[in-house]
Amino acid sequence: MLNYNQERTGLKFYIRGMHCASCEMIIEKKLRKEKGVLLVEVDLNKGLVEIATSGNSHLSEDYLNYLFKDDGYTFFSKPIDKSIQVKGKTECETACENKPSGEINYTPYMIAALFLAGFYILQKTGFASLVSVNSQSSLPVFFLFGILAGLSSCAALVGGIILSLSKQWLSIYDKNDSSLKKSEPHILFNVGRVLGYGVFGGLLGFLGNVFRVSPAFSASLVIGVSILMILLGLQMLGVKALAKYQLRFPKSITGKFSNEENFQGRFGPFLMGALTFFLPCGFTITVQALALASGNPLQGALIMAVFALGTIPGLLVIGLSSVKLFSNPEIAKQFSIVAGILVLFFAAFNINAQMSVLGLSNISDVLAATTSAGSSDKSRDTSLVPVVSGKQIIKMNASSRSYTPNRFKIKVGQPVRLEVTDVGTSGCTNAIISKLWNGQISLTQGKTSVKEFTPSKVGLYKFSCWMGMVSGTIEVVDGTGSSGTTTSTKPIESGAKGCGCGGGSGSCGGSK
Repeated sequence: MLNYNQERTGLKFYIRGMHCASCEMIIEKKLRKEKGVLLVEVDLNKGLVEIATSGNSHLSEDYLNYLFKDDGYTFFSKPIDKSIQVKGKTECETACENKPSGEINYTPYMIAALFLAGFYILQKTGFASLVSVNSQSSLPVFFLFGILAGLSSCAALVGGIILSLSKQWLSIYDKNDSSLKKSEPHILFNVGRVLGYGVFGGLLGFLGNVFRVSPAFSASLVIGVSILMILLGLQMLGVKALAKYQLRFPKSITGKFSNEENFQGRFGPFLMGALTFFLPCGFTITVQALALASGNPLQGALIMAVFALGTIPGLLVIGLSSVKLFSNPEIAKQFSIVAGILVLFFAAFNINAQMSVLGLSNISDVLAATTSAGSSDKSRDTSLVPVVSGKQIIKMNASSRSYTPNRFKIKVGQPVRLEVTDVGTSGCTNAIISKLWNGQISLTQGKTSVKEFTPSKVGLYKFSCWMGMVSGTIEVVDGTGSSGTTTSTKPIESGAKGCGCGGGSGSCGGSK
């Protein structure tokens, strides 16, 4: 509620026709340009606008209805009688309303299904393994890695944010502005993203090994962002019960960001793009780890900036497409359905990937337990691995999608030699970690890597790539053949750092 004094006159009007946060911004922006207007505050939930003016004002119910006649908003000086029918609809209402019962348009669902099928094919074919990065990778490889990220996890995490802000950014411009002008926020967002990644990448390189990000913190951050994405996705699908829970900055900030005539308004998207550095998907975490490991500010800055540059094509397509689609009320609703489905899917994918990082069972674990229910007891009673020259020998192949075999049984207190042959790993699977040994096992395609350790405690231990996407278990038993576990025992987590969606991403940069 606005505060008034002797130098200010308070006006209050009720509004019909508002349906989203963009409506608030459209009305506030136009009213601020009126002579004598000092402050404006529009409340979507109350359907109310409060205006503070200097002295007597020309603003009246009739004048406001004339001012907004082309926008379709109707103003009343008294609370609205909802039984009164108003002719016409705002463009926003046309875009936001649902189709009448029985008239279901399946096109957006088919489009979303095609996108998801493409993502599934990329995952299963190991396409991501064609572009993997490590500490020796050249800058062009990081650029290609960024392109891959912009088509998968970055498209899910950052693309979802772009979609949620596009309508708000679009409200800054007039209907007759060119598409190029309306695209300014998206261009500034990506420029800010590249420069921000470069600056923060240089800082990571400077900090070097001093800086460490907790795996639990990384996983929790991704889960938190994914939960917010679920809310956004459901809102895009038109769940009315969630319409009042708008994810937006305080009006003290958005008021500046939405004013194209001042610095903050024009470069608000620039700042938002830079801050996406702190929204780590699997690809971003990978590159951040390599920038950190570089120990060189210049190298760290170049790694992160070139990676962000590679994400621009995918993210810019999302942004520029949203400008066109949200500008057309007839298809804006259908586009929102497609975007909502994709955002929900990738959010669920992100959360599922992080559950194991936090030591919690995820969907993958449940499905694995279900499919192996009939033979689980037998697999848990698998014979001990062979012993050669006093060492227990574990042999395993590593590919871009799996570790084979991925279940072993060994004795506690007896040396173990683990031999892993790389038969075509991706950037994610080319490093294996577990609480059973220190550091990681770094793999090289076509070669066999060896790790020797001696288990000191019985139990069921999980091993995985640094991202936690591909895993297996090693059961450590005592002299009687018991590990003190059952078929329902949860394995001791590997300590994976968390991936977000986009499995098959680059070397995770763990310390050796």
